[in-house]
Amino acid sequence: MKNVRNLTEGAILLAAFTVFLLITIYIPPLSIISVFILPLPFIMFSAKNNLKYIAVFFIAAIIISFISSSLQGLGLMALFGAAGVVMGYITQKTKSRSAVLIGGTLTFIIGLVIFYAVLVTFMNINFLHELNTMLEQSMKQSQAMLQALGKEDQVKLLQEQNANLIKNIKTLAPGYLITVAIVYAFITQWICFPIAKRFGVTAPSWGKFRNLMLPKSLLWYYLAALGGFLLFHPQEGTYLYLVIINARFILEWFIFLQGLACLFFIFYQRSFGKGFAIFIVILSFIIPIVHYIIMILGITDLGFDFRKRFAKKE
Repeated sequence: MKNVRNLTEGAILLAAFTVFLLITIYIPPLSIISVFILPLPFIMFSAKNNLKYIAVFFIAAIIISFISSSLQGLGLMALFGAAGVVMGYITQKTKSRSAVLIGGTLTFIIGLVIFYAVLVTFMNINFLHELNTMLEQSMKQSQAMLQALGKEDQVKLLQEQNANLIKNIKTLAPGYLITVAIVYAFITQWICFPIAKRFGVTAPSWGKFRNLMLPKSLLWYYLAALGGFLLFHPQEGTYLYLVIINARFILEWFIFLQGLACLFFIFYQRSFGKGFAIFIVILSFIIPIVHYIIMILGITDLGFDFRKRFAKKE
């Protein structure tokens, strides 16, 4: 009886995944949303079944993906399906949203690296090279436009800005990859878990964002990255330089997130409206000084429990 139920549930989830997959491939406007729902059938199935049934479900998804949309569908299924399986199975075993986030992030990073390697090796498609080419073409067009308008003095400035942009993309590519993986894993949970709960999947809640408290060790890692950069003065392009710069880039985003959580906590304790807090968040992505102030707030909160000063006494 249980086998029949598993087969029926698996067939329904595979059909749902096929629909999401076809929408992602053939309806680009909707793919912005559907790409975050692709792991949902795998999360739901993996959160309720053992590894044997999960393996059968995954193999069936591979076959259906290849039949319905050839290699493109197979690639998408392998990337998002694997992330869904890991997130669902961790949910079943640990009931920890943090563990699910870490597992989903690592799986997505590995999948993206493999996906990129396959594209470069077998299909001769290099996204970084294509992006550089596109930026260079855009720079030439902008340069020609400025010359036609007689603004020769701005051409050199534009060239420097584009050269710095291309260099930053190459240098921080690993950091961008990890950031994209974290954001994807987080948004996937945010969208998929409430849906999965309606179908009987037991999943823990995140709690309030204002109560978020990241490990204090992040501050020491950040200080170590800063100290390593100041102490060793690594040359651009070296392995040590890439490691330190990318570690610093990722850790700064975590500290910024901690600062935002502290800000929301303070506003909550002082009864400020959420609209004002959201306005500050928007400003932090527009005005660099606001971004750095929130980072300083995150550092202070991690190091000295700054939000305790604003906690209301019971």
